[in-house]
Order: sequence, then C-alpha cells, then structure tokens
Amino acid sequence: MKKEIEVKGINVKVYESQSKEYISLSDIARFRDQKRTDYIIQNWLKTRSTIELLGLWEQLYNPFFNSIEFDGIRMQSGLNSFILTPKKWINTTHAIGIISKQGKYGGTFAHKDIAMEFASWLSIEFKFYLIKEFQRLKEAEANQLNIQWSVQRTIAKINYKIHTDAIKENLIPETLTKDQVSMIYANEADLLNVALFGMTAQQFKEQNPSFEGNMRDQATLEQLVVLSNMESINALLIQQGLTSVDRILQLNQVAIMQMKSLVSLKKTKLVGS
Repeated sequence: MKKEIEVKGINVKVYESQSKEYISLSDIARFRDQKRTDYIIQNWLKTRSTIELLGLWEQLYNPFFNSIEFDGIRMQSGLNSFILTPKKWINTTHAIGIISKQGKYGGTFAHKDIAMEFASWLSIEFKFYLIKEFQRLKEAEANQLNIQWSVQRTIAKINYKIHTDAIKENLIPETLTKDQVSMIYANEADLLNVALFGMTAQQFKEQNPSFEGNMRDQATLEQLVVLSNMESINALLIQQGLTSVDRILQLNQVAIMQMKSLVSLKKTKLVGS
C-alpha cells in the first residue's frame, strides 16, 4: 500500500508491506539534493555509525540476517575505499530494514525507525517535520478506521432491529411474558454469537470480567460485516420456519465462508500493494 506525506515541500512516499511501514530515503534525500539522492544515501550508508545501527536493527527484527557478512562489512567501514550501496547491503546480509523498489514509484525505502535516523543525519529540522507529518498520517488512518468500525456497528444494530422483528413475528407467541420475550431475544442473539464468535454473551463476560461492553463492541471490522449479513440471513431463515439447530449450522457455515473471504481479500490487498 502506497501513501504520501508532504514534508517541507517534499512529497515523501510511505510504503506498507507485511504490516511494516517503510519511508522513502530517496525522497528524504531530495531535501538536500534533488538529483544526487543515490550519492547521499551511499554517503550515509558507508559510515560506521550507520552500519552499527542497521546491524542492530536487523539482529532485533530479522531472524535470517547474515551476521557473518555483516561483521565483514563492519570491518571495512571507515576505509577510504569502502563503498556500500543499498542493494549490496540487502543482497549480502539478507537485510529487511532497507528495501529497493523499481519503477515509477521506486527508490530506496527504509523501515520507519531507520528512515528517521537517516533524516536526522540529513537535517534535524527535516526529521522534526517528518515525524510530525508521519504522526498526522497515522492519526488520520486511525480516525478513518474508527469511522469504518462505527459505520459497521451501526449497520449491525439496524440489521439487528430487522432480526428482532422477524423473531417477534415468527417465534414469540402472544401469551409470552416480557421476561420470556427477552429470553427468546437473548437466545437468538446468542445463536449468532455462537455461530460467529464461538461463545455466548455470558461466556464472554465470564472470560473477560474487566471488559466494558459486550463481545460485539470488541469485534473486528470484518466480524461486524459478517454479523450484519448473518442477522439478515437469520431473519430469512426464521421466516422459512427452520429450527434453531438448522439455523445455527447454516449460519456457522456462512460465518466461516465469509470470514475466510474477507481475510483472503485483506491479505491480497497487502500483497498487491
């Protein structure tokens, strides 16, 4: 997934891959020189302090990091003849903290931790504004996710009203007391809960005594989407006269199929980005 932030008049690309965020070193380098970005990055890479930083980061986060090759590179650093390019660093040590991308939106990218250090080496002022704009981006993304979650929660509540209306029309005899009506609603709600979450509301409370709210308030965006669909489907199944046993079996299959599709779609978007 590609995004951009503007820092001191420079458009800086942000690339997300496998839940990690990488910031374009090439774009950051343009703050110093619009054309010689590769040269600036190589000058930063060849310093002993940079190599120590990169090695430490890889040792912490990369189980496949080639420490033997890293030691060789570290021994050479500081020599006048020493040259290190991003591709050489990646290919030699199997590093993942820095990546090189080709094409129109390509360039040298680094994990945000490393990119901030590069920005600091280049310009303390630029690093300050880079941090500020990156935080602004993350806050905007978090707000958007909250909005999406709230919308889906609202849709789920609307569908729940449709769902309870179907229960009232088809499952609740006129002679039932209010307590009995409430019990049937609770049972039908738990039918959906068990089909999707694998537990009743009471079981959730017993397992999470300190949590405020119910299991649906803790649901993911994908679960809320599926829940909305299940409520509509269950209302239809109730009208068709199916028993609760038949309905929970069908709804469980719906939940499994739709969750697999949504998770698969999410992974596809991440890979394709």
